[in-house]
Amino acid sequence: MLHAHDESVRAHLLEGGFGLEKESLRIDGGGFLAHTPADFADDVHIVRDFSENQVEVNTPVCGTVSEAMQSLEYYNEKVQRALAELPSAELVWPFSNPPYILSEKDIPIAQYFGDQADKTEYREYLSDRYGRYKMAFSGIHINYSFGENLLRADFALTDGDDFDAYRDELYVRLAENCVTYGWVLTAVMAASPVMDSSYVEKGKIGGDLFQGLATVRCSELGYWNFFAPILDYSSPAAYAASIQDYIDRGMIRYPSELYYPIRLKNFGPYSLEGLAEGVSHIELRMVDLNPLVKSGLDERDVLFSQLFLVWAASIEGPRLSAKDQVQAVQNFKNAAHYDLKTVKIVMPDGSAHSVVKAGKKIIDAMEAFYADFGSVVHDCLAFQREKFEDPHTRYAWKIREEYGQGFVARGLQLARRRQREYLGE
Repeated sequence: MLHAHDESVRAHLLEGGFGLEKESLRIDGGGFLAHTPADFADDVHIVRDFSENQVEVNTPVCGTVSEAMQSLEYYNEKVQRALAELPSAELVWPFSNPPYILSEKDIPIAQYFGDQADKTEYREYLSDRYGRYKMAFSGIHINYSFGENLLRADFALTDGDDFDAYRDELYVRLAENCVTYGWVLTAVMAASPVMDSSYVEKGKIGGDLFQGLATVRCSELGYWNFFAPILDYSSPAAYAASIQDYIDRGMIRYPSELYYPIRLKNFGPYSLEGLAEGVSHIELRMVDLNPLVKSGLDERDVLFSQLFLVWAASIEGPRLSAKDQVQAVQNFKNAAHYDLKTVKIVMPDGSAHSVVKAGKKIIDAMEAFYADFGSVVHDCLAFQREKFEDPHTRYAWKIREEYGQGFVARGLQLARRRQREYLGE
């Protein structure tokens, strides 16, 4: 793990690369999903996710949180302007939970052709396996890589002579620590407590549904496989092989079908073969769209993600047994609940605490770790701590209060306001 208290390392501790992926649904003026084809083919940073009406913005790798947010806003504006200029203007739905759905026909599979036809084939498989309704959830992925100067300074303090092997081991152990503690990110960024009744009852639009969850997308109702993944964190090759084993046993068909909040990524296009050869960065996949801010992502949450990853890369953390990994999945699901005082986190040592108490313990540890850092860091940690101390400050509570009655109708008003903000009106 990082020698985080050595001066040569600490000087570079918060140097890293950020890449943001933001999914959003395109809708018409009545709150229904758009049926027009996507038209951003001229920009590689604006693509489609599962469905034709699900826009995904991918920022370039940026060197700071603020640069990543500026890049996200640039592409957000580009999408908004393009939709506003359509013959029948469309809007960006600002929530992770979808608006009205009449049937699966409202979620048309993204169409690819030629040498990319396998992308459509994959989506058709997901449609058959999980249903298109689940694929209508949208969210944000935060990708993070440690800075080269940081890694080189830390590597110089080791006895090793293979930098690539050192980097790979650091990321794999980080991933294991994220399995243990990463539920805290789900808890602080949960922002999808309400949804339309049409999600659970075909065609029944206009009803407001609250199921005791702060984030449906990250809960047991969201993106999870039918089994709890047990992965091998001893090396990138072993990690990749443990995913391949699920494919070989027919439990999943594709590596990207492994739905897990934490994912290690390789250099170049994602593949298990590439991953076995080396790790490029780590991906956090549990972030909801935040309708309370214009961009859909609070800058303080991106900073907190970085602070968490650096902290998690600097502690030993427990090695996880199969039992621990099964419990870890449940911890993530528990952190998706609305009332965090009523659900537990069970740690590998057997101790159990409410999500509130366990979350504050992590913030305590991070505050001590960053004691010599400035006000920006400490203000960010205080911002996250307050979510555990006062449930009214959580995004989910605020969203339920504002949008819990008339979810789609009020969401439409917000979508229109956001578009006007981007157009400068």
